[in-house]
Amino acid sequence: MTSNTVTNDAPKQSFTFNWISVAFFATIHALALLAPWFFSWSALGVAIALHWLFGSIGICLGYHRLLTHRSLQVPKPLEYAIALIGAMAVQGGPIFWVSGHRAHHLHTEDIDKDPYSARRGFWWSHMGWLFYQRPEVFDYNIYRQYAPDLERQAFYRWLDRYFLLLQIPLGIVLYLLGGWSFVIYGLFVRAVTLWHSTWLINSATHMTGYRSHASDDNSRNLWWAAILTYGEGWHNNHHAYPNVAKAGWKWWEIDMTWWAIVLLQRLGLARRVIMPPRG
Repeated sequence: MTSNTVTNDAPKQSFTFNWISVAFFATIHALALLAPWFFSWSALGVAIALHWLFGSIGICLGYHRLLTHRSLQVPKPLEYAIALIGAMAVQGGPIFWVSGHRAHHLHTEDIDKDPYSARRGFWWSHMGWLFYQRPEVFDYNIYRQYAPDLERQAFYRWLDRYFLLLQIPLGIVLYLLGGWSFVIYGLFVRAVTLWHSTWLINSATHMTGYRSHASDDNSRNLWWAAILTYGEGWHNNHHAYPNVAKAGWKWWEIDMTWWAIVLLQRLGLARRVIMPPRG
């Protein structure tokens, strides 16, 4: 079992900056900083609504619990619809996202094999890993090996390649509904806040919080990260039992994504939902 203290003991390994990635994330962050000049309460409401839709339903339920861990099953058309919502979050296509997260669980905190290993420090696990040319993480022909179930399906191959283009029709709809205010908040403010919310699970929840299970890693349960990520912050629970659909186990461990799964169950749209072990 690894130590419960995350260390920055990575070997001196040289990586080359991916300046295209650096420029992309810098540009989106810069555009989000225009928010004060385009503020309206309705635009803020749009950002919050899309943060929930793309974050909780698309990423947490879709990319994570449904596609990565197969914690539940839904009809294939609904699975594709939820995956499409996940792709709108601008966190990569489904094959890329699922592959990276499966590698993370298979090699948790391994300095070289975990794409966002917390042992390299907060900056690396939070967002630094996105800025370097690493074929094992970003080359489709390599990372697809972790998601053969998705790679066999033409829809997921298409979505993995063209996910970024989905922002164009979204931006047009937002502009028609509320002008540039809706575009700034619905695209850029939403993207940046959702990125950092999600990245906190890679970084903060491997560094601070409490442990309910003796998992062989430094995963922690962190209440404020769980609020920001609709339940994903109960990360020690998740690492101890990755295939369980429910992240918050105790009554006070709020898990909004689980509420959506319960609704799907009651509507007869979710089955084979994996629950925590008894006792």
